[in-house]
Amino acid sequence: MDAAADGPVVTEVLIVGAGPTGMALRLALDRLGIASLLIDQHAAGLNTSRAAVIHARTLEVLEPLGVVPDLLAAGMQATDFRVREADKVLLHIGFQGLPSRYPYALMCPQNITEAILAGRIGDGLGSVWRPARLLSFTEASDRISAELARPDGSVQHVQARWIVGCDGADSVVRQQAGIDFVGGNYAETFVLADLRMAWPLQRTEVSLFFAPEGLMVVAPLPTCAGEPEDRYRMVAAVAGPASPPNLDTVEALLAARGFPSPGRRVKDMPWSSSFQLQHRVAAQVRRGRVLLCGDAAHVHSPAGGQGMNTGIQDAVSLAEPLRQALRDGNSHGLDAWARHRHRIARGVVRMTDAMTRIATVSSPPGRMVRGSLLGLVGRVPSLQRKLARRLAELDR
Repeated sequence: MDAAADGPVVTEVLIVGAGPTGMALRLALDRLGIASLLIDQHAAGLNTSRAAVIHARTLEVLEPLGVVPDLLAAGMQATDFRVREADKVLLHIGFQGLPSRYPYALMCPQNITEAILAGRIGDGLGSVWRPARLLSFTEASDRISAELARPDGSVQHVQARWIVGCDGADSVVRQQAGIDFVGGNYAETFVLADLRMAWPLQRTEVSLFFAPEGLMVVAPLPTCAGEPEDRYRMVAAVAGPASPPNLDTVEALLAARGFPSPGRRVKDMPWSSSFQLQHRVAAQVRRGRVLLCGDAAHVHSPAGGQGMNTGIQDAVSLAEPLRQALRDGNSHGLDAWARHRHRIARGVVRMTDAMTRIATVSSPPGRMVRGSLLGLVGRVPSLQRKLARRLAELDR
């Protein structure tokens, strides 16, 4: 990355957005010796847990980047996924038989994942530019010219061969490229909470509860050495707009939709949030010298914990096609990457949408049919294995 005096910064790839997706791309490019500039409009990374699961396929693609040992040390293994309706198990999926070195879902809060990725970047070819906001960019036949707003009010000019939008659902890169975000909003809002609580189910289980009022997920989170093993993430769909839940709201959701046990007791709620749920896929993930990864390219229900994982896989798989395009000007690899990742994004949105809609079936006949179908899946080992591979993202 070079800059003439009072001139533009010149780099090969401008990455907009320093969440897990943008940082994974930066590390993958560093590994190939490709100069990149990673910017983010926020002064610091997240200090909240947000996404909390890393699936087997994501751990596999992260191996060459050198971050997996730290992630494994920071996280905890969940080996079982159960779909429940109150105290009834509708479906059990075990990850122990996955064809992977990581036969589990790794529970690791997003702020920890980001800190590990950022620490690795600090060992590489330079840090993240924060805060630096993309104002605009133009595309020529051989380059992107971008303008960034810096904290002192100045405008920094950047020239890059490619620009990659990893800047979330409201992506400025996608909007300025004129790429439609096709889909819509759910009527529900999702509420999230990190809890300290007594919970009667095993700490190796991620539980998806079906209820007429909406789905709810309860998953274990890792704790520090010497602390009680009582940290959990709760995610629930609620009707209409909603603010971040308070403790009373969380207690009511757990009582109405969760495991009906006197052994459940919420002790504390360190963090909560809410967000409007969407199901959208970018019309294209490549247009000219503009590329999209992560939430900039696809957003969907958090059912199944697919979002951050799919974004990281978008990013890491992009590095080699970019290297080929930079080396010989041949963008056929980028075209193939775009087709493949767009197909995967559409599949993820379909799967998570189906999970969300199935979870909210309210009529007694519909719930009976749902239970019968899930019971059938649970009795057929080949279907169980297929679903486990899909949840772990090993079918891609």
